Amino acid sequence: MTFIRSILFFTFLVLSTIVIAGFGSLFGWFFPLQKRFFISNAWSRVNLAALSLLCGLNYRIDGLNNIPDDKSVIILSKHQSAWETIAFLSIIPLNKAWVLKQELLRVPIFGWALLLFQPIALDRKAGRKAVVQLIRDGTERLESGLSVIIFPEGTRVAPGTHKRYGIGGALLAEKSGFPVLPVSHNAGVFWKRRGINKFPGTIDVRVGPLIETKGLDANEINAKVEKWIEGTLETLPQGRA
Repeated sequence: MTFIRSILFFTFLVLSTIVIAGFGSLFGWFFPLQKRFFISNAWSRVNLAALSLLCGLNYRIDGLNNIPDDKSVIILSKHQSAWETIAFLSIIPLNKAWVLKQELLRVPIFGWALLLFQPIALDRKAGRKAVVQLIRDGTERLESGLSVIIFPEGTRVAPGTHKRYGIGGALLAEKSGFPVLPVSHNAGVFWKRRGINKFPGTIDVRVGPLIETKGLDANEINAKVEKWIEGTLETLPQGRA
């Protein structure tokens, strides 16, 4: 039954993406940026509702009071599944520029729609040039009023495992002076990084207190972020009831 429900949700996800991303790639350029975010947030909420209805997979989020409403932040988050790339659009109430791999922009319809939201698309093989681009474009986005969201581990990591945190997000924080908002969650317990099954349950999301970065170097920032995210993750359920 879990497999069948998961297939139904996957079908809904694909169809909703084709419809909304198709509309956005054709007409989104005529809308102001705020309206574009409204559309992407609606896509997120619709798919979270479908996930709850079809798969019995819900979420709860704590720490929303830590999100400032008067300044941009650098969001550094755990990355365990595709769930957070859908959910964070709407459950973290900030207009966000996503740091993502360049190849995603070449995906028909979906990639074209991504361009509407001023992403920071990096060539992961570019080495130092990619870091320079991240700092330059990230600072520009932050100063324009957008927040920037980065997965410091760089790829999805299965529950119970831990990958070294990349320094790019911390360097952006050091050079720009903007604070970091750490986020931890256990989405991978219910939505694995590989496989179609979406298991019923409740994903826990924790938004941490702001980490002020002025006067800290990138290594110090990274250490603070990693300690909070991984330490918080240890307090979250790591199995399905």
